[in-house]
Amino acid sequence: MKKPNYLIGRQPILSRSGEIVAYELLFRSAGSLEMATVLDSSQASAQVILNTLSSFGLETILGPHRGFINLELELLMSDAISLLPKDRVVLELLETLEVTPELVERCRVLKAEGFTIALDDHEFDPIYEELYSIVEIVKVDLVQSPVARLAEMVERFSPYKVRLLAEKVETLEDFLRCRDMGFELFQGYYFAKPSVMEKKSFDDTGANMLKLMKLLNDDAEIDPIEQAFRGSPGLTYKLLLLVNSVSLGMRMKIQNVRHALTTLGRKQIQRWVQLALFASDTEGGPENPLIEMAAVRAAFMEHLAGCLPELKSNKDAVDEAFMVGILSLLEAIYDISMTEVIKTLDLSDEVSDALLARGGIYGKLLNLAELFEQMNFTAAAPEYLAMGLSPEDVMAALVSAYNWRGGHK
Repeated sequence: MKKPNYLIGRQPILSRSGEIVAYELLFRSAGSLEMATVLDSSQASAQVILNTLSSFGLETILGPHRGFINLELELLMSDAISLLPKDRVVLELLETLEVTPELVERCRVLKAEGFTIALDDHEFDPIYEELYSIVEIVKVDLVQSPVARLAEMVERFSPYKVRLLAEKVETLEDFLRCRDMGFELFQGYYFAKPSVMEKKSFDDTGANMLKLMKLLNDDAEIDPIEQAFRGSPGLTYKLLLLVNSVSLGMRMKIQNVRHALTTLGRKQIQRWVQLALFASDTEGGPENPLIEMAAVRAAFMEHLAGCLPELKSNKDAVDEAFMVGILSLLEAIYDISMTEVIKTLDLSDEVSDALLARGGIYGKLLNLAELFEQMNFTAAAPEYLAMGLSPEDVMAALVSAYNWRGGHK
């Protein structure tokens, strides 16, 4: 059965001068691009976070702005929240949350960690007094709280250092009156309806994520964790997007899967997998045969890179060759161009050149792999001989590639 594409909705949040300063990120189901079908709000929120960080990428969704994300109690209390970049998101507490000592303390901790917290669909109530000293933004729903009776509410908020956001602003008159009363932020159909961004889904099934979670919970060494990613082009791509999303400000050229994993660290990966399990129904479908081909191609190129005389001094060569192989079929497997892959990911120049232009030694290895996949042995022979490889090297690489894939499903 065909997997649904990744969907995420976003609605702009504007300043008093009409400039976009943030987006509210909204869950959207595959059944309807316009409306959300939410069976579980924690699952929906987890899906929004996961798609933002590792399906689209933070820059693609938000650009230079911040993102407001709705949170139910279960996800708010989860350590997975710490995966989010604190300076890029606003944690939006749903109006259904009950004010408890545990909730107040959790909000204090999150604020101390550097998160910005907002109250959603809110009307002033003394029961929230402790939270008013913690949160920085209060969203007021103009349908729930009509403009005619807002002045009194604004006055009651005046002792607290909170910024008021008017949501469901549907007319110019609503905007002007709220602005005159002291509201600083605005959201609603008067400015823009939520837009939906869509991207073809990858093979990050619940089964893959459960396997990763087990490895992390068992405190496994990095080798089996790396192998869990290396067998999946989709997970590898999403890992690299995740590195970019949570490591903004320290962007670097990613050389290989292990480099990406060590850059993130075990704790960040574990948080990402937790979010994936929140969002997943843990049902996997049959694998695309092209995914098998990508894994075999990557292992073939990895083996040959270790045999090449000109790469003997390059300790990263085998891993970079594997990276080229595993990413080289993304265009065929998923609805994404290689130009977009390169633009989105901070891959090393050698890996990028090979994927885009078949350049450099990795580009030659990629061409060689494709010739063998086409059973074009006549054309392949002069290619590998010119690189200093023997027929025995190539045969050993083919055997290793198929054995590797068989042992790492």
